[in-house]
Amino acid sequence: MLSIDETQKMWQPLANQLVIPRDEARYQYLVDWLDKLIDEVGENEHHPLASLMEIIGILIENHETHQVPELQD
Repeated sequence: MLSIDETQKMWQPLANQLVIPRDEARYQYLVDWLDKLIDEVGENEHHPLASLMEIIGILIENHETHQVPELQD
């Protein structure tokens, strides 16, 4: 397990990028980032960025579930 100091040093470069989307601009930023990761990672579950792709996907899905209204039939 990483120490808190190690975690802090590694987290700082991503701290402003990997956030919960609270507005449309941040949501779109994550969607664009995910598209680039999908192009790079594809379906390779062992790719070093596969877990990042999954995390961003979860952030996007959560936003869509809670912020995007359901389409009415």
